[in-house]
Amino acid sequence: MSKKGRILLTSWAGLLVVLVVLNILITMGNQSVQAEFAERQQEIAQTMEMETLNRQLITVLANMAIKTNDEQLKKLLAEIGINLDAAPEGAPAKK
Repeated sequence: MSKKGRILLTSWAGLLVVLVVLNILITMGNQSVQAEFAERQQEIAQTMEMETLNRQLITVLANMAIKTNDEQLKKLLAEIGINLDAAPEGAPAKK
């Protein structure tokens, strides 16, 4: 093999090593982004579950405040933006 052929093959080998190292670095960066993405997805799913639970809790508290006419509970709900006094007065009373 001639000197020119060796130089060409050595150059190709060097380029391949650089490309392999670059590929490894990109793969590692991609894995960290995927892990962060999975973590955010989990947080969103947990937030959605908590939102459902919060709505149920507020509904129970509002029903309890109306049923027992608890002024403190009505005030607490009003502080978080739940106004129970705006309920329609034409609604039939439960027996």
